[in-house]
Amino acid sequence: MSDKPHILVVDDEEDIRELVCMNLRRAGYAVTEAMDGLQAIAEVKLKKPDVMILDVMMPECDGLNVCRQVRANPETADIPIIMLTAKGQTQDRIEGLERGADDYLTKPFSPKELVLRVHSLLRRASTTLIISDLKEGPFHFDMRAVKLKVNGEPIDLTLLEFKLIQLLASKKGEVIERDTILREVWGYTDQVRTRTLDTHMKRLREKLAEYSDWVQTARGFGYVFKAPEVASCAD
Repeated sequence: MSDKPHILVVDDEEDIRELVCMNLRRAGYAVTEAMDGLQAIAEVKLKKPDVMILDVMMPECDGLNVCRQVRANPETADIPIIMLTAKGQTQDRIEGLERGADDYLTKPFSPKELVLRVHSLLRRASTTLIISDLKEGPFHFDMRAVKLKVNGEPIDLTLLEFKLIQLLASKKGEVIERDTILREVWGYTDQVRTRTLDTHMKRLREKLAEYSDWVQTARGFGYVFKAPEVASCAD
């Protein structure tokens, strides 16, 4: 049995599927193909892949539903997923990330960029989270359960959203640069041009609701986690 990382490529467009598979095999990965969502689910049950590359628009069962089913199964919930979306389909990208996708690329994309992102996700998946819990203000991070509570109320976060805010909270008051966040959370070692961080941050702030102002933007640099300033009324 091969000890190469196993990548499952799911796309109903044969030319794109062949291009992606060829580049992944050249990079030293073992690759399995699926031409639609139903076949993808069957392949995941047959052999759990190390990474899934998943197209959104497919017949029978689209990529969003495949992502939802993979994340709903405890045995497959930790599989890193890269979504492929058509250029301009912003809502699909947001929904894919909301359903648990780790990253996305828009078509047309660079095969080299895709291979680099696969490599980064594999490296990130091999790292271990710090076990001790973290408490900052009303935020309580349960590192064993990978859960966040704010003022005792659970916040439903994806794994990437949890790791994102946990990183910021662990360096409270310190501005963390975008490249550092992409390296620590996504595993990118090079300066990658991606809107993934911005999309995740938008969804994270929406879920934090009234506590979203704890995550603040340092324009031109990155983000900082700190208690919001309380407005005062002068005498």
